[in-house]
Amino acid sequence: MNSILKVLGFFIPVFLLISPLSAQTIFDEETTAIEESIETEAPSAIEELTAAEEFFPDEELLLSEEDVSAEKSLVHEGSSEHFIFEAPDLIIEVPPFETRSFSELFPRINTRMAILSSHGFRYAFEKDGSPSIIPSIGSGIDLLSSVMEKEPSHIIEALVLLPYKERELDILDIYNTLGRIENIKDQTLQSSSGEPVYIFKETTRLVSAQRRRAIPDPEPADTLPFSETLYLRFTDAYIGSLFLRGDMSLSLYGITYTLTNFRDVNFSIFSIMKAERLSINIYIEPIKEGILIYSVSGIYLPGFIIKRVNLTPNMNARISVLIEWIAEGLRKQDSITVDKEREEYIRSILQKNRIYRMLMENTN
Repeated sequence: MNSILKVLGFFIPVFLLISPLSAQTIFDEETTAIEESIETEAPSAIEELTAAEEFFPDEELLLSEEDVSAEKSLVHEGSSEHFIFEAPDLIIEVPPFETRSFSELFPRINTRMAILSSHGFRYAFEKDGSPSIIPSIGSGIDLLSSVMEKEPSHIIEALVLLPYKERELDILDIYNTLGRIENIKDQTLQSSSGEPVYIFKETTRLVSAQRRRAIPDPEPADTLPFSETLYLRFTDAYIGSLFLRGDMSLSLYGITYTLTNFRDVNFSIFSIMKAERLSINIYIEPIKEGILIYSVSGIYLPGFIIKRVNLTPNMNARISVLIEWIAEGLRKQDSITVDKEREEYIRSILQKNRIYRMLMENTN
């Protein structure tokens, strides 16, 4: 026993004096030999080694051929330590973007009549009535539902088709038109005597719902956001100040613009309408025949006010001002020349939006 201890006492200092570099060299030589063996006899083992190194980043792994075989057997037996799941890639085929026609969206309305009528179609009904301008089920257009959620007492529908003149307008043209808030005040209606009537004295953007300081409209945009929220103040010539929230959102084919009062509407010292009870929804889409403007608006007023005010013509007058503002803005955009790159950009944005929505539908 003592002789064994003496032998060990001799060799232990010798081992301690060996350079770590020598140990690393031996390790590298062994690893190289193992890797060569793996490459020739087990091609997939290198991939498993890489996966194992990622799973245990702080440990050095040395795999022999037997270890590789054991790894494979564990995988096939459903080991809890090494679980590999293979599934086919998710492939969604998105049809190419194509401009829709008026008859696809509103099959119940004659296209020629819509184009020839500069005033468009109008229809008003009360809360117990039914709509008349109904988009097709497959169009993806539904403004009525969000309006009816606010339980309005009066609803007005409007539909206008503006034919193209110089060029076919696109989504960015519509977006820039909706951005010119200051131009709304310039729109007039014609009185029975033929004199122009200004409905709004002032229309301006605000910093926010809390900071109601007027700010100018920005320059026309070169890029198209998927959504945007604006805060506005319309000074009505007859009612007073209307504080509105404007929400713009990009859909598969067009833009939806919604105006809602985020503060009570007062007349003199009386509150005539609570916040969130006005809803003006406008949908705009470039179609084959021109620019489609479809609107559904709802308002709720107490019964004692409705008895004293002829509400439908008053609502209709303000909707007419908004539609004419959009139409005039689009006519100005019509004269602006655009290049092919912009057309490709708009189509790519719409295509990406369609892909995203299809992915969300498949996920849900």
